[in-house]
Amino acid sequence: MSGPPKIQRPRTQNVKAQSVKTRRSGRSLEITLDRPKANAIDAATSKLLGAAFEELQNDDGLSVGIVTGGGERFFCAGWDLKAAAEGEAPDADQGIGGFAGLTEYWDLKKPVIAAVNGMALGGGFELALAADMIVASDTAEFALTEATIGLVADAGGVIRLPRRLPRAIAMEMIMTGRRVPASELAHWGLVNEVVPQENLMAAARALARRVALCAPLSLQAIKEIDRATEGLNEREAYRIMREADLPVYNGVYDSEDAAEGIAALSQKRSPLWKGR
Repeated sequence: MSGPPKIQRPRTQNVKAQSVKTRRSGRSLEITLDRPKANAIDAATSKLLGAAFEELQNDDGLSVGIVTGGGERFFCAGWDLKAAAEGEAPDADQGIGGFAGLTEYWDLKKPVIAAVNGMALGGGFELALAADMIVASDTAEFALTEATIGLVADAGGVIRLPRRLPRAIAMEMIMTGRRVPASELAHWGLVNEVVPQENLMAAARALARRVALCAPLSLQAIKEIDRATEGLNEREAYRIMREADLPVYNGVYDSEDAAEGIAALSQKRSPLWKGR
């Protein structure tokens, strides 16, 4: 007898434990992409990253996220071309947030810091661009390499980079695939801070703690207004802010946290935020 048939388990079983790890630190959620050798992202990993960002979104005890890569050489090398060679289509279901779980997570209401520990190439750079702030190691390099292999940086690179850098610099990067050191992007204001590799997470955590000291609803309202007014001139942005349906912003001034913040200031003490 040959015995019972073997159960074919999904290829993604236990992938969360292997490739996407989360760690709470105070009001911060640290999300680590850990897929040696290059931290490349396939559709299954995008879904896991999206689930981690959804955890950040839904947990009232969290104010800010940090996304980083495992190891020291790669933050993320972008789309997993091995998965592509095995038949994964560019438009495969990436789950919530689209590619890398963040590049199209339009409703994410909490800030994210990218702690770029190494090379951020292609979709890896696009993941960093989707964050609100970037802290990078002094060994980090950034590039949008898609055009060099016949593709397009359509997970946000071709849209976001020209809005964040002088257009000519952005177009050079997109159209040549040139690798740019973190120090150059810091010069252009795209990277908040460049630190030695061994200090990267300490710097990212320090920034996250400073963010988390602020009122949760204020942070969410800032993201809500920024998202709703992106690309508009000042007059139109003011109109949207004052007249549009922005539920978090519209409730800020009547919130318990606003009353607590004013009281704490007058009493010269630290506020106790409730997120409501």
